[in-house]
Amino acid sequence: MGALGSEAELADAAAAGGAEKRRYVRRIFSEIAPRYDFLNHLLSANIDRAWRRRAIRELAWERHPDGIYLDLCAGTLDVAVELSRQPGFAGTVVGADFAEPMLRAGDGKAPRRTVVPVAADAVQLPLADGAMRGAVVAFGIRNVADLDAGLAETFRVLAPGARFVILEFSRPRSPVVRALYHAYFNHVLPFIGGLVSGQRTAYRYLPRSVAHFPTESELARHMEWAGFRRVRWYPLTQGIAAVHVGERP
Repeated sequence: MGALGSEAELADAAAAGGAEKRRYVRRIFSEIAPRYDFLNHLLSANIDRAWRRRAIRELAWERHPDGIYLDLCAGTLDVAVELSRQPGFAGTVVGADFAEPMLRAGDGKAPRRTVVPVAADAVQLPLADGAMRGAVVAFGIRNVADLDAGLAETFRVLAPGARFVILEFSRPRSPVVRALYHAYFNHVLPFIGGLVSGQRTAYRYLPRSVAHFPTESELARHMEWAGFRRVRWYPLTQGIAAVHVGERP
């Protein structure tokens, strides 16, 4: 079988949560890092910016404006930088990601005194228990090799009363929107993403990973199993994405 066939098989296995997921995800995101920001904004028609702002609002950082916050699976640090630039924010954002090229691509977007990139896996964070006043993850939780372990690790590092906000793709409920969404996600997005990034399977993995990820209500249950309370979620843009919010008691 050719290389493309092998890569496609790896993408399918990783999306399904196979043993190769951690290595595969780290590799493909390292490879697409130089074009990641451009493609994010292009492929979402810039809607991703509004989604990230909504997630940051749900974080309720105003309660502790000088606290330390976690941007989990931070990628190129877009969420960390956006949070650090909020009027009145006087704290620090730790941007954690296990794909170092992604962090390097975002380095320089904000001063190191406000945004601190840390190369770390979501299931083993080099952070003290209860040290974070809040945590947010944007389009990264479905890439964690062990979802429940990642949720439990985030719970561990949060202070009592802190919020965890998850922004992730979901499945539109409207049949019309769902049909258009699937056509774009499964055909247009992989073609453009592969053409611009030069990575032929990274953007094939994306729709597969969304298809294998828990539904909104299922994800809420996983958060509750990890110990989070007052868990709720809201659909965004006709259900293309969703924001989940939970609190550590």
